[in-house]
Amino acid sequence: MTDVQQPAATLTPEQSEIGLRKRLVGLVAGNMAGRVGALASLGVATILVARVGGPKLVGAFTLVRILPGLLCHLSNAGLPAAAPYFLAGDRYDQRTVRPTLAWLTVLGAVLGGLGWLALSPLLYLVFFKSFGMWIAVAAAAPSFTQGFVSVGKGLLQGTDDPNGASLAIAVEEFVFLPIYLVILTGWYGPGALITGLVLADVAAAAWIARRLARRRFFAGWGRPDRRLGRTIAGYGLRGYLGQLIDLLQLRFDMALLGALAGPKVLGVYTVASKFAELVQLPGLAVNYVLYPDFAKEDRATATRRTARLILPVLAVSTATALPLALIAGTALPWVFGDVFEDAVVPTYIRLAGVVTFGVTGLVMAYLYGVGRPGAASSGQAVGLLVVVAAGAVLIPAHGAVGAAIATSVSFVATTAALLAWFQHVRKAPPTTPTPREKG
Repeated sequence: MTDVQQPAATLTPEQSEIGLRKRLVGLVAGNMAGRVGALASLGVATILVARVGGPKLVGAFTLVRILPGLLCHLSNAGLPAAAPYFLAGDRYDQRTVRPTLAWLTVLGAVLGGLGWLALSPLLYLVFFKSFGMWIAVAAAAPSFTQGFVSVGKGLLQGTDDPNGASLAIAVEEFVFLPIYLVILTGWYGPGALITGLVLADVAAAAWIARRLARRRFFAGWGRPDRRLGRTIAGYGLRGYLGQLIDLLQLRFDMALLGALAGPKVLGVYTVASKFAELVQLPGLAVNYVLYPDFAKEDRATATRRTARLILPVLAVSTATALPLALIAGTALPWVFGDVFEDAVVPTYIRLAGVVTFGVTGLVMAYLYGVGRPGAASSGQAVGLLVVVAAGAVLIPAHGAVGAAIATSVSFVATTAALLAWFQHVRKAPPTTPTPREKG
């Protein structure tokens, strides 16, 4: 007798739960693989750039990757984070949502490019003076192209293609390598670097568009809706505020430590923080995978799933931190040199705080999924206030160790604040979309 698969309708609640957990584990593993692949590609690219142009060109590489990305996220009103919410479920008429998202993507890219051009004299004076004015102006191109890639990943998230979204994370970084190698056959310097980044954005965006077309994202469109566009932009900006707060929380300790203790201590602490931040990978993957799931589900289901996952996610983060803690004392001096022995204690302290990041990622996915991005941002703001206050007290007296303590306490405070928001939202009465939203 051959085995016949049991129909989904006859599955017991326990079997359904096991199926959901297996799916979650598979998707999280795939997302982490995509992130590891992206980190590997970025590492190889950084080494290649360093070999070609030394530290100065690496500095240019960092600037033209990070600064245009920050500007394009602002110009598109946090659209990458908003897209999965409005694409998931049946809250809104998808015949209107999809063209509205496309219209906002193009508008945001144009505003990003024009905004960079308007700011280029200031950017030249602050960041690009050693490279020349034309480089500051040319960097407007990646400010335009990066928006399509970042929003495209959010569109894949929202169209129930988690594997495609995870793969896009790796594709975005990988495609730069062959393109840049071809350019290097006849062109060096920051201009070649910018050209490579722009062509890589075009290639990644084309790959994402092809994947979306296979899922019929571009089929059955109606007309864009300005009012819906304002709603999407408002949601995205509330979420983007939290992303900015998160960035400030992660980097305030470094800025203050560099100002008070100098570059040598900052260099040691940077190694410690980057090593400890590897623990964040599972939490980032959980957030990325579950956000569109929660957005599709009713709030009661999303709440139950979140409550059940809090302890398992915490256990995974702890299990990730333990081996890193065991090898830190040997690995850091061996890889970076004996001078980095001072990074070991800050690493231990950072690891103790960052184990809560998995819960942070889970609860943020829940708050985004039930339409409360502002609550997620306010929870992150608590962590920022803690790191500012604790850092101002501890860093002058204790240097890198004080910075590590301040940041770890802020991670725990952020998680506690988000859990408080989770308890508040789960008890609040549900809201229903308006007939206009439903279409």
